[in-house]
Amino acid sequence: MTPAVRVGQGVDVHPLSDDPARPLVLGGMRIPGAAGLAGHSDADALLHAVVDALLGAAGLGDIGALFGSEDPDYAGADSQVFLAGALAQVVEHGWAVGNVDVTIVAQRPRLAPYREGIARSLATLLGVPAAAVNVKATTSDGLGFTGRGEGIACLAIVLLEAR
Repeated sequence: MTPAVRVGQGVDVHPLSDDPARPLVLGGMRIPGAAGLAGHSDADALLHAVVDALLGAAGLGDIGALFGSEDPDYAGADSQVFLAGALAQVVEHGWAVGNVDVTIVAQRPRLAPYREGIARSLATLLGVPAAAVNVKATTSDGLGFTGRGEGIACLAIVLLEAR
């Protein structure tokens, strides 16, 4: 018997880029005036964590299995492509997104002013009501790589409902 709901979690971490022209993108939204993240794609750590949470909840592996970082086709790719691909797989397997909860761990930039915009962007990308997406931002109080401002970590939890 297939359960009516499934839960998945995702975690992604990226270091800050040395390229001053690289934008910071979180949840498909550009954060103005902030240093971007380094990565093979656009390094949207929030979308990467959500992709892993979606795939995990549906029992479909992880982002690397679908969109390998060694694949030259994904060099500089917009992570919205990864989210759309993962979401299509989830739907194809009979699931719908119930809700998403994400946490961004970053000492800087200050993300509180952007939380609502990121949540709206993510809701639009997932095709769910804004009330189904929650975005939180926190620091690590100066501890570790995020506390030293060397990178950003994102955690995501997704609830899938049987269609």
